[in-house]
Amino acid sequence: MKNSLSARPVEILLVEDNPGDILLTREALKDSKIINCLHVVKNGVEALEFLRKEGSFSEAVRPDLILLDLNLPKKDGREVLGEIKEDEKLKTIPVVVMTTSRAEADVLKSYELHANSYVSKPLDFEEFISVVNNIEHFWFSIVTLPPRE
Repeated sequence: MKNSLSARPVEILLVEDNPGDILLTREALKDSKIINCLHVVKNGVEALEFLRKEGSFSEAVRPDLILLDLNLPKKDGREVLGEIKEDEKLKTIPVVVMTTSRAEADVLKSYELHANSYVSKPLDFEEFISVVNNIEHFWFSIVTLPPRE
């Protein structure tokens, strides 16, 4: 997907309820060398509606990457991850769990649910920006992704 991405912005879905983390992620991606379009939903129900193009998200684009927090209102991130990876139409979208939890049980459960990677959010501003930039660089400059359907 590296070559086909160069012709269009990469589509990133951020599933995050913390306004500060949304702002930091937006800032990190704004200055990126990779042209991107960040879509934000603030709970697990909205995430699944976005991905399934339901309700107010009927015109949503299929993301190239999902950044998923675990501790979400309405529907927990673990439930969202499980539903994504069980859905034939969605399971090939890479999901990066990006959360404040460093709990071994959360890491294990995320990988059992087929997360593509698990990243603990740093508390430091500069480190947070660096982590987001590294995630973007890895997934869009190094990895070859499946074509968007």
